[in-house]
Amino acid sequence: MAEQSPYHPPVKRSVTIAGHQTSISLEPLFWDMLRAASEETGQPINALVAAIDNERLASPTPSGLAGAIRIWLVKRLQLSKG
Repeated sequence: MAEQSPYHPPVKRSVTIAGHQTSISLEPLFWDMLRAASEETGQPINALVAAIDNERLASPTPSGLAGAIRIWLVKRLQLSKG
């Protein structure tokens, strides 16, 4: 199977946060990174997204959830390399 371009448009998927379903649109690259983080931490994707959402809501200037997930993933990548 051919590798998907990193410039693929966002893909919408449903997740459950605190018992409520919501959809999030992320580029496949970010879905892959989120899945890898889920596997590495041993947390289900829903639990990981809920934790990111809690961090986001605690911020004095919260971004949207999709943006918060992207930021969290990039921060995680920076920390692993630094």
